[in-house]
Amino acid sequence: QYLDIIEGWLKGILAPESLLGDDFPERNVYDAMKYSLMAGGKRIRPVLSLAVCDMLKGDKKEVIPFAGAIELIHTYSLIHDDLPCMDNDDYRRGKLTNHKMFGEAMAVLAGDGLLNLAFETMLRETFKDDRTGFRSKTAYMVATASGTRGMIGGQVIDMESEKTDISYDVLCQMHKKKTGALIKASVLAPAILFNTEKDITSKLEAYADNIGLAFQIKDDILDYEGNSEIVGKSTGSDSANNKATFISILGIEKAKRLLMTYVENAVNALDAIDNNDFLTQVAVFIAERDK
Repeated sequence: QYLDIIEGWLKGILAPESLLGDDFPERNVYDAMKYSLMAGGKRIRPVLSLAVCDMLKGDKKEVIPFAGAIELIHTYSLIHDDLPCMDNDDYRRGKLTNHKMFGEAMAVLAGDGLLNLAFETMLRETFKDDRTGFRSKTAYMVATASGTRGMIGGQVIDMESEKTDISYDVLCQMHKKKTGALIKASVLAPAILFNTEKDITSKLEAYADNIGLAFQIKDDILDYEGNSEIVGKSTGSDSANNKATFISILGIEKAKRLLMTYVENAVNALDAIDNNDFLTQVAVFIAERDK
């Protein structure tokens, strides 16, 4: 149900531009944006937003634009991560990466286009009615999570870690920003939109912190021992690029145990919240997924 909702929204967000004729040069960037946006993926971030919305008994129509915007931001980050100047990956989600299909310059512009479309989408929501304050706070939170204090900052630490050894604490800090910040934004967006009481919000924050790190540990495990055909991209690239990972610092067995610890912590954080079944299932899925 959640996937159908978000896929429908994502298809619609670029629909007007997709109707541009070949005589419109900017059509090329829309094609590149759509290529990566509709290339599949777990959509775990917007799914989390919609699940939290239901748990809080909120109106999904309020949340969908912000959930979709977060997926736009996530997709832009993948396009840029795959570039030769970053991770230099050829495949993503089982398909050629954006720059392999459209060239580096167009891939950069496609990522920029998705990022700007995300903020255009969120800002449009703030103009609607007297709930402007809650929507503005949500947009600000997403901006912070995706900027230098969040995802971009984590990517910088990741790049710098290739040049030197880093500690376990720095590794955790890196992934709380690079991976966890946008996951946390996905979980907290409905809580901010609906002005949820602080006690519930703090429990959701603890849940998000734990699944964010669990998600990254599982990514590291899949890169180490996953099947590239199932994962949808080349495996073993972390080791080849001398990247610091939970595997390189802890070893595979300790990393697997730590993964389960974070999943258990996430589930426990939801104990006092009603209607938490789906979010519990998401935490378990993160540990058990094969891609």
